[in-house]
Amino acid sequence: MSGHSKWLTIKHKKAKVDSQRAVVFQKYSRELIVSARLGGPDPAGNFRLRTAIEKAKAAGLPNDNIKRAIEKGAGAGASENYEELIYEGYGAGGAAIVVEAMTDNRNRTAGDIRSFFTKYNGSLGATGCVGWMFDQRGIIVFDGSVDFEKLFEAAINLDALDVIEEDDTYKVLTTPENFQSVVEGLEKEGFKAESAELTRIPKNTVEITDEKTADQLLKLLDKLEEHDDVQNVYSNFDISDDILQKLDN
Repeated sequence: MSGHSKWLTIKHKKAKVDSQRAVVFQKYSRELIVSARLGGPDPAGNFRLRTAIEKAKAAGLPNDNIKRAIEKGAGAGASENYEELIYEGYGAGGAAIVVEAMTDNRNRTAGDIRSFFTKYNGSLGATGCVGWMFDQRGIIVFDGSVDFEKLFEAAINLDALDVIEEDDTYKVLTTPENFQSVVEGLEKEGFKAESAELTRIPKNTVEITDEKTADQLLKLLDKLEEHDDVQNVYSNFDISDDILQKLDN
């Protein structure tokens, strides 16, 4: 995963095949349920829910599923009592890993995650053991056709941290605290984002230089991302294209 901007989350993303769609849909449904439960079912007055709806739609979650999840969160019918948890640890090669989970059974989730770390030569640590290695940021992505100068001026006036250009897109960076105000402020200025999310950006990266270690690390992240209770996984590793090519073969 070399060549990434230092501002971007170095995050292992794999293609989701059809057999995994149910797991992906469940993750988005849980976020919708919790967002509606915490802030109410009206996206106009619930920024987190509005963002969750946009992400769910972009992922292909059917409108009926979105509606049912929001109704569950609002108290219509039985609704699981999900809680949000963060797990931190080290993968093979000393890569820092942060796992964001949403679960109705913390003992089950913790046991599963611990077993994944152990199986793939990692170790699950105490809360806070690696979280300090990441900056929490909002990232708002715009198509490259947007007028950069106008976007930059509007974003800075709204107290955004920076605006960067990458891969034919512009990315506005914010703190978690002013993420919502920047998103809504840019919308009022006529800028429609392709996506907007809170993420974790590593302050430094760990270079993985051998195939065995890289294979263990990628398998660990695969298992974590496939777990029903896991919403997001972040890491600070850097793997060369040569090693990735060898592993793909």
